[in-house]
Amino acid sequence: MKIDIAGIIRSRLGKKGKMIPPFLLRPVEKIICQDQLNAMLEAAAGTTGSEFSKRILQHLGITLEIAGLENIPTDEKFVFASNHPLGGLDGIALVAILGAKYGDDNFRVPVNDLLLNVEPLRDIFLPINKFGAQGREAAEAINRAFEEGKQIMMFPAGLVSRLHPDGSIHDLLWQKAFVAKALEYGRRIIPIRFEALNSMRFYKAAQLRKKLGIGFNFEQVLLPSELVRAGGSRFRITFLPPADPAAMRRRGHSPRAIALAIQQSVLKLAKIN
Repeated sequence: MKIDIAGIIRSRLGKKGKMIPPFLLRPVEKIICQDQLNAMLEAAAGTTGSEFSKRILQHLGITLEIAGLENIPTDEKFVFASNHPLGGLDGIALVAILGAKYGDDNFRVPVNDLLLNVEPLRDIFLPINKFGAQGREAAEAINRAFEEGKQIMMFPAGLVSRLHPDGSIHDLLWQKAFVAKALEYGRRIIPIRFEALNSMRFYKAAQLRKKLGIGFNFEQVLLPSELVRAGGSRFRITFLPPADPAAMRRRGHSPRAIALAIQQSVLKLAKIN
């Protein structure tokens, strides 16, 4: 498997994509560190799922410091809800941990459908698509995973953590969908705190885009290079005790309030650490 960003762009743009000259796409290949990413994929060749994720971490020299696994009761189905500091490597690390714990066949992660191009993780990923027939198919696939008893991990913020006006770096407001699904299928939620940072270049690019009023999140194109840059890092991952959204709902809390409370528990842990 190799990343071919030019091919991906052209396929997503259809007929218009064929008209893009190669010289316009070469800078994009450099920005996303296509050669380094392909070297990484070559190092993990022949593997899938959690084993693929482990090989990627080994290739990059990433060390994981894991705490709180004792907070996860056995023989129970959960929704795992994590903050999203890195936009790629955090997902890979959590797939390595939870895929190994439950087995790849019993673990699923809803993701942007663009990530389905990462073929070794395709069986674990569930596409998120909000539009038309594809949106209905994606929703059905997620419901089916819950019904089949898969362990589900979600990034409720949807986007990667951002730099905020007070100088702090943390997730945007967590959306309530993970709480709604937990309530619908009678599951408790395991909050996850993933301690990591992207480079200031990424956060400044996001701020500039917002200041210019540009709706398209062009800073996302920097995330692959952020993954490469993170080589040799050490990340701390903490699994908090289960939160019971059904009990909170009975006390009169709305799904949105429950989502906020769970996010605040993760933020509170960050301040303690």
